[in-house]
Amino acid sequence: MQKYCQQCGELLINKELENEGMVPYCPKCQQYRFPLYNVAVSMIVLDPNKKQVLLIKQYGREDYILVAGYVNRIESLEEAVIREMKEEIGLDVAKIKFNRTRFYERSNTLMCNFTALVDSKNKVCMNQEVDFYHWFSYEDAKKNIKENSLAAYFLNTYLDEMGDN
Repeated sequence: MQKYCQQCGELLINKELENEGMVPYCPKCQQYRFPLYNVAVSMIVLDPNKKQVLLIKQYGREDYILVAGYVNRIESLEEAVIREMKEEIGLDVAKIKFNRTRFYERSNTLMCNFTALVDSKNKVCMNQEVDFYHWFSYEDAKKNIKENSLAAYFLNTYLDEMGDN
């Protein structure tokens, strides 16, 4: 929770706002200051045949996760998906589908999850952020994704819902 006004730097107080409850308020600007947070995208990357999922390892860690990144100012979520896919793994996105969101407290981030169908799985070109990648069957992706992570939540929910159809 922010403590100071982003406009003038004054210490915020909590003040009642009708239909909103207690909201941070700047007594100097006389404005309510709703909480700020980060926005990021994560992608369940599917091969063109929709049979395999790409998972990555980053920053020297041993766990497999989803491709993800922060949304830049004035960028749409969809633009961020396309940019992050190209930057991190060099793949072009053929189709994007929104799945769901979930707030990640540790980094104060609203994570927006998408499915990204790529036009080819053979053109992977990792940047310096990605140490390793692997294409997994759906079953193996569920077994290899970092346990109890937001990535696992998104992937498992997506795959479980696919099975319901």
